[in-house]
Amino acid sequence: MNATVVGLALSAAILHASWNAFLRTGADRLWTVTVMSFSSTAAAIVLALFHPLPAAAAWPYVVLSAVLQVGYSVFLVAAYRYGELGQVYPIVRGSVPLLVALGGFLLAGQRLAAPELIGVALVACGIMGLSVGRGRASVTSILYALATGVIIAAYATVDAIGVRVAGDSAAYTAWVLLIYGALLPAAFVGLRGRLIVDLRAPETRKALSGGLFALLAYGAVVAAFALGPAGPITAIRETSVVFAAFIGRFFLGEQLTPRRIGACAVVALGAIFFGYRP
Repeated sequence: MNATVVGLALSAAILHASWNAFLRTGADRLWTVTVMSFSSTAAAIVLALFHPLPAAAAWPYVVLSAVLQVGYSVFLVAAYRYGELGQVYPIVRGSVPLLVALGGFLLAGQRLAAPELIGVALVACGIMGLSVGRGRASVTSILYALATGVIIAAYATVDAIGVRVAGDSAAYTAWVLLIYGALLPAAFVGLRGRLIVDLRAPETRKALSGGLFALLAYGAVVAAFALGPAGPITAIRETSVVFAAFIGRFFLGEQLTPRRIGACAVVALGAIFFGYRP
């Protein structure tokens, strides 16, 4: 891997942790994540204009993925209501590969390779490290974070199948984001009555900036995958767990103890064992 690929992967890690920080600091986090979605919707409209519709057989996957991503947004908001960025983010990120691996083992009889077994142990230990002792995450935040991880694992599985059926990954992505961009505001209206967005308000600009960070994070990792090997890039991207801990400390005033740093590093290392393929 050259310096450009490493830089893109690290940028994706920092940007991903950063947009979660934007969400964590929102005065109304459900409103914040809804407004953040406007950025991805705008990009999806442009993308959809230049690509054909996905194959007919892909539409159930498109809709299901969009619905699951709405659920992901709602549960992530709930997790941040009860826990800090440096607690919730590592559990969400670390639980996804753990749940995918365990699901494959329990439901499909897939054997776990030695690196995956090591990854299971490390992620479990890291999550336990965030869950016990002084400054530990609350049980409620852990449960919401794990539920968020389950939903991410579900829509990642749906996307892995749907993008192959669609025949055009860009078209598939565009329509998932478009439907998500319609459903999330509708969900907000259903829960809160109406959605008010003042483009001149600082909170709106902050939310839109968070959405831009999320788009840039996605673009950076896609660019990295186009230029370099997937395994090492995935491994570097998992350092976002550690970046989240430091962002939480220096920008959000969260507690940063040696135990929390160690737990985040162990979760990141476990995720690397899951994702790395030489």
